[in-house]
Amino acid sequence: MTFRFPAPALPTTLALSLAALSLSAQANDAAVQAANDAFGTSIGRETIGLYTSSSVRGFSPTAAGNVRVEGLYFDQVWGISARLRESSRVRVGLSAQGFAFPAPTGIVDYSLRRPHEDGRSSGQLMLTADSWGAKYLDLDFNQNLVEGQLALTGGVSLGLPEYTNGTNGRYGTGSLALWWRPQHNTEAMVFASAIDTPFDRTGPQVSSAGAELPPLGEQRKFQGPDWASYRGTGRNFGGLLRHAFDAQWQVRAGLFHSEFDDRAGFSNLLLNMSPDGTAQRLIIADAPSKVASDSGEVRLSWAFSPAPWAQRLHLQAAGRARDRRLGDSQTFDYGRVSQTASFQPPEPVFNFSDKSSRDEVRQTWLGLAYELRWAQHLELNAGVQQTHYRKRVSRPEQPQAETTDQPLLYNLSAAWHWSPTLAFYAGLTHGLEESGVAPGNASNRNQAMPAIKTSQHDAGLRWQLHPKMKLVAGVFEVSKPYYNLDAKQLFTELGEVRHRGVELSLNGQPAPEWQLVGGAVLMRPRVLGEGVSLGRVGARPVGQPERVFKLNTVWRPAALGGLSLDAGLTHNGPMPATRDNQVELPAITELDLGLRWPFQLGAQPSALRVLLSNALNRRSYELRGSGSYAERPGRLLALTLDTRW
Repeated sequence: MTFRFPAPALPTTLALSLAALSLSAQANDAAVQAANDAFGTSIGRETIGLYTSSSVRGFSPTAAGNVRVEGLYFDQVWGISARLRESSRVRVGLSAQGFAFPAPTGIVDYSLRRPHEDGRSSGQLMLTADSWGAKYLDLDFNQNLVEGQLALTGGVSLGLPEYTNGTNGRYGTGSLALWWRPQHNTEAMVFASAIDTPFDRTGPQVSSAGAELPPLGEQRKFQGPDWASYRGTGRNFGGLLRHAFDAQWQVRAGLFHSEFDDRAGFSNLLLNMSPDGTAQRLIIADAPSKVASDSGEVRLSWAFSPAPWAQRLHLQAAGRARDRRLGDSQTFDYGRVSQTASFQPPEPVFNFSDKSSRDEVRQTWLGLAYELRWAQHLELNAGVQQTHYRKRVSRPEQPQAETTDQPLLYNLSAAWHWSPTLAFYAGLTHGLEESGVAPGNASNRNQAMPAIKTSQHDAGLRWQLHPKMKLVAGVFEVSKPYYNLDAKQLFTELGEVRHRGVELSLNGQPAPEWQLVGGAVLMRPRVLGEGVSLGRVGARPVGQPERVFKLNTVWRPAALGGLSLDAGLTHNGPMPATRDNQVELPAITELDLGLRWPFQLGAQPSALRVLLSNALNRRSYELRGSGSYAERPGRLLALTLDTRW
């Protein structure tokens, strides 16, 4: 399947480009088979579900800082590479039941690629090409060193991506993990991973001159300077330890370092576009910058009281130290030009200041969680965390600013198994989360916002319709401060946002040859506060549709000897595109089609994967911030040859 690299913490241009590439991985079969619900599952590079690492109930768990590696806290600057991770799951609602320390915006939990239990060595090679001209090579390996005790996992990736806006890039990644299991009750590992992007052209962000969407340009035609290209390197290092002292006591620990060096970054803005396609062209160049974070968690667990009153206590100590260094920016105004006209101005001389801005975040948690499992009837989870948060901001020629907070956070959830096929659940969670970074079209671009207090309430049921079909239905409410662009293009707090909604998940096998995962979110997102009552801010938050439907199916007819056909259907309802709600992105429905044909390549089991994304070639915009747009990916045909040994 087409390579998908998780980059929620990458600089905006590269992250959005890679996100566009990931749309080609929506219709697939491996993730469908592995999914327990429709709320978000990723297996390798295959991703399905209503929610992703960047969108859960209308919010981003990654931007909020709610990322875990094997359940342990990880302050992600650069995402966990597909060469390291086996899968990821979005834990929200019922899927968060039993998770010791949940978060209001949901948890993204990464599971790492482990050595084979039987001690064998293996490898996998994937070669991908697509109709836009992109080419990818992915190589994974699992090498046994000492039988049952020591092993290596990892891999490399090389990519020449081509994006929907006509830009292109180049990257290489490498990851390596050493696993040590001296005895059955002890496991330790260390890993290192890096990505280098020497070239990634910066595509345009478009805004309209009036209360309307700007006109779409020629598809896959980029008119912009080649020198405005992102360059950067990301790195992740870390280690995990698990040791069971006996059947009752266990300790788990994780220590991580995550960083990203931006050697060059740009924003390519087409502002105030007229219906004839002319706009003011701005290129904003950023000085080199760096973000780095050290984070980790130690958790001691005690299981006590035998069945049917099984209970556990978890004592948690976690923390992070994040440092962010930013240089200044230079803006180059090229006047009004047509978006269809060739635009290749000479590369300017960049004169960045030697002075830089610095953000420092120091945060610690001390938490206690309690779990109760009474027979097959009751599950109860309760937790409390005392967190200490401090943020210091240093700007050139300005006094240092500091914010601190020490809230007491708590969560409580329960599930009652009414019968072997029907369970009810309810929960509430309070958290302290990050509020993100000002987007590239803001007057305070790249500025990190302060931490915010958030809350979530949810309830629902899980119904086993028959042994191979399961329905999950729930209601939720998530509240937090609302950040967006104000009338002066300043990214700031504009009030409070509250998302209330209903979510549905249906997955399983309706027939022996069929597998499906379907889901829906019906939501009523609203902005509250003085800005709304005075008419300065619309009542609906920017970029939030009130309905989302997704359906993925796989058909494996026995008569075709292992060949499978799959399809994915996605519908997003209309959503406000501007702060005042005067412009709206229309509803869009997209269809993905695919097949997988397994065969033998010599003695090696292999497969050919064909995937047609956005098969109907629906053209539309997607948001890059209030009133700022980029075109969604169009039709793309990708072919992958996958062989294993």
